[in-house]
Amino acid sequence: MPWKDTMLTLDELAAVGRMVAIDAETTGFRIPTAAEIGKMPKGLRLPGIVIEIGCVELLQDGGRWKTGANWQRRIQPNGPIAKAAIAIHGIHPTQLAGEPQFRDVLDEFETFIGQDVLLAHSADNEISFLNFEYARAGRCGFDEAIFSGNDFVCTQELSRQFFPGVPGSLDVLCDRLWIDRSDRFQHHGALLDAILTAEAFLKMQGGFVQDDTRSVSFGDP
Repeated sequence: MPWKDTMLTLDELAAVGRMVAIDAETTGFRIPTAAEIGKMPKGLRLPGIVIEIGCVELLQDGGRWKTGANWQRRIQPNGPIAKAAIAIHGIHPTQLAGEPQFRDVLDEFETFIGQDVLLAHSADNEISFLNFEYARAGRCGFDEAIFSGNDFVCTQELSRQFFPGVPGSLDVLCDRLWIDRSDRFQHHGALLDAILTAEAFLKMQGGFVQDDTRSVSFGDP
């Protein structure tokens, strides 16, 4: 589901009072295109992509941002999880037994995010995941988009402005900004990654980008 909207910039957040950092852990499988879905047998139930969502609100008061409440849910995709994905987030299919489907948490999710700006690292991924899951839930067509770049601030894009030529992973950005990511050494997690994304945003928008870089980084580019 392609889109060509550009992400929001820091300058466009001056009048924004609330923003929500978001991250999703997934099955690791590729999202089929609308054209591919159109060729599938009618009535085929596509498995989901998202297996965990984590959100953290950020509140601006007097030009200063701070973190607030958070929201997290695990989700039953009704399909397999790739071994490579399990190695990253450590979530096995057996751990999702009895968890709600995406459509069952939509009301909760939308209540938490409201109509506010969203923040993500490599936001194109979150946009793809959310649009696919919204289409599966019947909220839009597979060739349509509920979310686009102008709903998001992307910390990966911001990092490339502050640190040109540096790999754009969240691990590398945390090391650049001296953010403790030790909880991520073993496995990623949606809420954990949303928290780290929020912390990275707070440091970049606050001007904390001049310190020497730590040499330890296990993040992929």
